[in-house]
Amino acid sequence: MNIVVAPDSFKGSMSAMEAAENIEIGIKKILANPKIEKIPMADGGEGTIQALIDSRNGIIIKSLVTGPLGKKIESHFGLIEQEKIAVVEMAAASGLPLVSKEKLDPTITTTYGTGELISKALDYDINKLIIGIGGSATNDAGVGMAQALGVSFLDKNGNEIGYGGKELDKIENIDMSGLDPRLNNLEIEVACDVNNPLFGPNGAAYVYAPQKGAAKKEVELLDNKLRYFNEKIKEIFKLDLQSIAGSGAAGGLGAGLKVFLDARLKSGIEIVLEVNKVEAKIANADLVITGEGKLDGQTLQGKTPIGVAKCAKKYNIPVVAIVGEIGVDVEKVLKEEIDCVFSIIQKACSLEEAMESSKKWIQFSAEQIIRLTNMWM
Repeated sequence: MNIVVAPDSFKGSMSAMEAAENIEIGIKKILANPKIEKIPMADGGEGTIQALIDSRNGIIIKSLVTGPLGKKIESHFGLIEQEKIAVVEMAAASGLPLVSKEKLDPTITTTYGTGELISKALDYDINKLIIGIGGSATNDAGVGMAQALGVSFLDKNGNEIGYGGKELDKIENIDMSGLDPRLNNLEIEVACDVNNPLFGPNGAAYVYAPQKGAAKKEVELLDNKLRYFNEKIKEIFKLDLQSIAGSGAAGGLGAGLKVFLDARLKSGIEIVLEVNKVEAKIANADLVITGEGKLDGQTLQGKTPIGVAKCAKKYNIPVVAIVGEIGVDVEKVLKEEIDCVFSIIQKACSLEEAMESSKKWIQFSAEQIIRLTNMWM
């Protein structure tokens, strides 16, 4: 039996590779000599670096960078050496978890450290860069990122502006001459799974800044500064960022990556499917097992299980999802490409106990799936 095991991580309890390995253990309790292809997955958010390096035999590179509040922190990026691909998660340098709750302030937080990670990745002679931009603590339109890579944002006196979204309306001129030349001809893909515009009611400030610590007055302030930034970009680059879907992602980092690095904004799951060559590995499978911590209606919005299932259904291969929790509107997912779903939870218990038991329980669920599958195959 040829089985492809392609789960996402179960956050807090198992990485994607650990989930795949434990599913494999459960399968082998029933099948003597199965052919199992393990493909750790992610959808562009947290865990993408780990999933890609686990799947493609990459490595983690640690580095000191500038954190969201301007202080040095330890960060990292992934490197798939044989394919010359680097993977950066902006959350590792400019993410919400890096700022304590009492210090959250998107008017001053910066993406400078994300730019530093990109710069350090360029030291490894890469030809492709993948950037995940979920989980930001910032609202600076990617200006900090661009500053770290050599772009100058000058005020009316010809001085470099400071960090944070509050500085955006000080920009009078943008000097691209110092941009790191190693970015020339580099393929850059950005895992972006939101379509928010840069500003307005559905923009970066109004939708996301409150969770980053902004009060109502600060949200309005940041939105106005993003509007100014867009007008300055139109004036200098003849580009209207507001018309680009996803420009409001990560506090406008989506916009900054587009205008300063000429990056392509793509679905995160599409990027991971491509890099991990998932479709080719699935094409001859008899069964596909995917999964993640929770399956619900939001899974349809570019999450791992639906992306894996869409590949499988091109070849009419049955797809089973193993999850921690079955959530609201799961019926909508089952009407699409996923054939059935199993929760690993075996009894009413605390979250802590469920997480401690997750590896044992996911093995058991995989075993039951194979027992049932054997009845018809």
